[in-house]
Amino acid sequence: MPKVDVIYPKVHFRHDPRWSAITGPTAEDVVLCVACVIEMMESEEVSCVRKSVALSGVGQILRRCPGAIKALLMQDPRVCLHLVASLLGMLQSVEDSATLEQVIQVLVQLLLELQSDRFVQDILNDIHTKLSRQASVKGFLPVFTFLGKLVDSLPTLAQTLACQHVSLLEWLSVGLQYPDEVLKASVCYVLSRVWEAPAAVQSLPTPLRDAMARAVLHTLHQASTPELTINCLGLLKQMLQLGEVVSVLMSCRAELVSDDNGSPDTLNTHSCSLPLILKKLLLGGDEMLQVASAHCMAAVLVHSPTQYATQFIQADLPEFLFERLSSSSEALLWSTYGCLLLLAEEPLFFSQCHTVYGIESLVRSLKDVLKLTNLEVQKQGLQLLTVILDRQPAAVRLFPSGAGFVGVSEVILGAVSSPCLRVATHAARAATALLRLHHQSSPVQYKELKKIVEALMTRCTELPVPITTRQRHRGGLSGPEPLNQASRAGSFLLHSLLCFQQACRLAEQCVSEPSLQENVFTAPHRQEREKGRDSASVEALCLSLLRCCDTVLIPTVTRLCEVSPSGQVLQHFFSILSYQFTLLPSLMPLFSLHLASAGFIRLGLEYKAVLCSGNRNSDLNAACCDFLLKLTRCLLSQPASSQQDEVEECVSVLESCLPLLCRRVSEWPSLLTEHVGGGAPRATQHCLIIILHLTQLHGDRLLPEPVVFSCVVSVLCSMAQEQGECPAPPPACVLRSALYLLAVHQDKSPELEPSSVSCISKALRWRPFSSLYTHHPALLHFLFRYTELSDACGPLLLTLWLSHEPQRGGRGRAEAQSEPVTAAVNPSSKPSSSSSSSLSSSSSSSALQAVLEKSPAVALTLLRLVVGSDEGLGERALGELRSYLEVKGRGDGALAELLRPVLLQLLQRLACHGNQAGNQGPGNAAPSPLPLVLQLLCLTLAASSADREMDGTEFKLLHHVSNLAGKLKASSSESLLPALNYLYCCLALSPPSCGDRAVSILLCNTGLMDQIDTLLDYSSSSSSSSSSSSSSSSSSSSTLLSCARLLLSSLITLQHKYSAQVSRCVRVDVGHMVQQLYCGKRHMDSLSQASVLRLLQVLLDVELASPLLHVEESCPFGARQRPLQPVDGALHPLASRNAHALVAALHGLLLQKEEGLLSVSVNCLRSLMGFLQKRCPSIALHVSSQPWSRFLLYSLLSSGDSLLLHPATLTLLTLLLQTGSGVVQWDPELEQVLSAAEKRGADQLTPSTVHTLHQLLTQVQQAACLKASSEQHTHRVASLLETLAHLPTHDTRPPNTVLRQGDLSYCSSDFSLNTGYSSH
Repeated sequence: MPKVDVIYPKVHFRHDPRWSAITGPTAEDVVLCVACVIEMMESEEVSCVRKSVALSGVGQILRRCPGAIKALLMQDPRVCLHLVASLLGMLQSVEDSATLEQVIQVLVQLLLELQSDRFVQDILNDIHTKLSRQASVKGFLPVFTFLGKLVDSLPTLAQTLACQHVSLLEWLSVGLQYPDEVLKASVCYVLSRVWEAPAAVQSLPTPLRDAMARAVLHTLHQASTPELTINCLGLLKQMLQLGEVVSVLMSCRAELVSDDNGSPDTLNTHSCSLPLILKKLLLGGDEMLQVASAHCMAAVLVHSPTQYATQFIQADLPEFLFERLSSSSEALLWSTYGCLLLLAEEPLFFSQCHTVYGIESLVRSLKDVLKLTNLEVQKQGLQLLTVILDRQPAAVRLFPSGAGFVGVSEVILGAVSSPCLRVATHAARAATALLRLHHQSSPVQYKELKKIVEALMTRCTELPVPITTRQRHRGGLSGPEPLNQASRAGSFLLHSLLCFQQACRLAEQCVSEPSLQENVFTAPHRQEREKGRDSASVEALCLSLLRCCDTVLIPTVTRLCEVSPSGQVLQHFFSILSYQFTLLPSLMPLFSLHLASAGFIRLGLEYKAVLCSGNRNSDLNAACCDFLLKLTRCLLSQPASSQQDEVEECVSVLESCLPLLCRRVSEWPSLLTEHVGGGAPRATQHCLIIILHLTQLHGDRLLPEPVVFSCVVSVLCSMAQEQGECPAPPPACVLRSALYLLAVHQDKSPELEPSSVSCISKALRWRPFSSLYTHHPALLHFLFRYTELSDACGPLLLTLWLSHEPQRGGRGRAEAQSEPVTAAVNPSSKPSSSSSSSLSSSSSSSALQAVLEKSPAVALTLLRLVVGSDEGLGERALGELRSYLEVKGRGDGALAELLRPVLLQLLQRLACHGNQAGNQGPGNAAPSPLPLVLQLLCLTLAASSADREMDGTEFKLLHHVSNLAGKLKASSSESLLPALNYLYCCLALSPPSCGDRAVSILLCNTGLMDQIDTLLDYSSSSSSSSSSSSSSSSSSSSTLLSCARLLLSSLITLQHKYSAQVSRCVRVDVGHMVQQLYCGKRHMDSLSQASVLRLLQVLLDVELASPLLHVEESCPFGARQRPLQPVDGALHPLASRNAHALVAALHGLLLQKEEGLLSVSVNCLRSLMGFLQKRCPSIALHVSSQPWSRFLLYSLLSSGDSLLLHPATLTLLTLLLQTGSGVVQWDPELEQVLSAAEKRGADQLTPSTVHTLHQLLTQVQQAACLKASSEQHTHRVASLLETLAHLPTHDTRPPNTVLRQGDLSYCSSDFSLNTGYSSH
């Protein structure tokens, strides 16, 4: 800007130089003369332009050279006052706006330069004087403008006006009634600056303050220009900060109107209500005025919503506020949300259905707001939605249709997914309020409910670590927002838990209401309905809640509380877990097992001890106790876990003690070992024992095993010592838990002292043992570990153990239940059998057998159960003894010797009590224990070694059993079968030193011989009378007949070996047996066929001649007796046709290739060929040379290596070579055998195969009918023989063991291949 000297040349020469100065240190210095300035400002000859230029120069000097003008003026204050008065006078005398602007600027800058309160006071007095002199504000617009800028520049001026120039403020108030709106706007500006200073407002006289408020309200009501409206709203906002002014404004019902003289005393009856004025501004199109109106409304309501909200609501302002939510202005939205939040504190806001009108507008607004970046607006809107949902009366529904509910759920879902955790937290609060029953549409939108819950849970998985839920202020859940990320995450988790809990409560309400259980309109068509059923029903919601609880809540909360336990979080967490037991009872058994095995019993107890001791966190204590009670009830109520009365008894003990139990688990030993005299401490011990029992059942060991063991022993001993003084015994569930804990922890704990055992034995007598029983192997081991306990409880324990139903299950461990429940949440899946904590029948049997192995005397107790209990229990006891004797008792002579005397006594007792065995039959009402005793006798033989010496007891048993067998009826197979089976096994297993005596005992028993004869005769007669008799006979009759044949075979063999005396012959129809094999084998099982073959083999071995036998050969029906042909005479009593039929039958059995018949068929064929060789060699040669022999060989040799090198096949080849029939040739029979043996290797062959192969190769070298086709064959045979000769020698005799098939025990030697060794 060019240099302009501030001088007036026309008069400057008259001025004293001291009023002039050169300002600035450079060539651009300006010459200033204060006297010239005063004269120019006061002179009418100087144009406005010249004055404006001079003022501009003064202003530049004031800005560029601070202090220069002040130095000139302060030479004489009168000159300074003169200059200020001249400038102030120009504000009313000059009309040029530019000049006025220059005057105002210079005047303000000058006063700031002077920094003198005196000059400011003089100016204020001068202004007041002029106003008073003129008695009107006309023409004072520049003055008021100057005053406004001065107040802006001098903040203390507001206080000065309020304290020292009240009259001036009164004139300013009068200015608000002047018709000039520009002047009014200027006055409003000045007053707003005064009201901005709190101290100044407090200094205002109350009448003046109230008058100002009414004047401003009137001015705002009459304002027509934006400038005045804005300034009035600015002043009004300042006034509304004072509660007393708000009261005045809200009670104002008439506007003030000035008369012609400007007097403020005239009243107009037109309405001048503040709510209506603000409503008019809301209806206007100016968005800024709408925002200001909302701010003013909020400023009023914030003082007392309940006092002022009614007027706004009655003026229908909520309706217009909801309409403003369609705006895209963030400021207007934020202000509108705030006003509605304050109005929502008044019940009238809801009763007049403003929320029903505006909920759709709010939802649409929130959808748009969530797309913005202003998080404060989002939070404000979500907070408004939460308040409306929370306070809406239940009688007035916000979402009568599904569309509205879907819309609000979409808003919540969008807010939950917001990257800002604070917005997501507000969304969680809104979701909690939405998940109330009266907010649900018809039909209930279960899909949307699932989406909300799942979205919150998904967000929980993304929370940062660490998380803290501690608030810096005690404001509750809706208090100040957390400041850091960790606390914000904790706040979100807490509100997510509240929402989840509310969802559980809503699901519980829907479950109890049948009309709400399914959304029937989700899938209108049948197929669509089936498809959408899972997601549109309350069951689907419950499943989703359980799945989220298992996969999200449990891991998240446990992770949080491991670092920093929170009472609020845990309270809601345990409440949520408790709800699951009500929502899905069918899945709770698996869920409870999962929780128990995951340590949730310990979890609840530890947090109770940490957070609830000293009567703290009573709500958390109640929630935790409720969860633990529901969990334990569910665990105890599972199938076969307890009877209902037992469950209630346990729950009653826990319910009375859990709320008071706030001790760490590490402190429990001191509680348990403390000697108390009953009452609450004793009840606490009972509670601890039950909890230890439950946790042990499910794999959560709270204390080390020795500690638990010693503590339980201490409690039982203490109670046993107090029984004299306190006769009331502890509950049965406590004793049952104590006994279980002792049993499972005994192995890792020291042995009990005799005194402790006596106390435990005494404690077990307080209650019936059946109420203390737990089906667990450890209980067996524990009670049979100590003689005193086994004597007292052993028989009853075994009775209960055997009476236990496998499908019912028991209170076994549940460590196998730790798989996630998420798989079980699928409705189509069901808990597998492995998920049951009960012991299966196989494991029960294994446990009992383990006890038998450690304590063989237990077998005697079982034996008493066999004969002294009902039939079912006796069968189970017999099964246990049989399993042990067959599997683990084999070769255990001590056990057999232990049982035999008792069995002998039982047999003698049965004989003394009458002829029960002879009289028993199917019609007897009371079955005899004789069959069970006889079966056990057979099992004792299986447990004995084959080469043992028979003692006197065994001979007595043999005598008694043979007598019983002779007295029984043939139809009494139930007793006769085990009797004959025992006699057969005794003979088959008898050592050479005892065989003659054993067989003599049986042969001299004519009753036994008659019984065998009767059975064989009955078989022959029934078979001859009806061809279908064999197929229609019962399995027991077939087994009995097989046993009789095997017994007769052993008798024939031993009688022939020892030449024992025979008292009675047994008739044997050889022809009938051959015909059975030849024609009736389809009606015979393998065991019957094998027994016939075994009897025929023995008969042929003794050449059908024995003192014990009367061999018969039945004639074909209708055939006449004729003289024997030479061949038949040579073979008598075996006819040639029967010989051929037997060969054909044996070939047929061999062609079946059944492992059980191969060896016995070859044995019989060997005996038959030996018999034929002795009696008629030509027949032997003829039989072996038949073409079907080659077919038989071809079939066997073509069945793979398993039959090619089978000992039976090799023996058959040897037998055919011995007959010299020429059936066996080098190629292909021997070639195949040699190739297979060479390929497998001699060292890989079994001993029996090596032996039979050696016999075959030796016979090959000796056979005259077999000529080697080449030297190579001879060399291969010699080489293989040499290789076999160098192998280690083994005893190829099979061990003579007792095997079992069905109800029949048989000796393996009778059905093994005879390789040249005798079994006796």
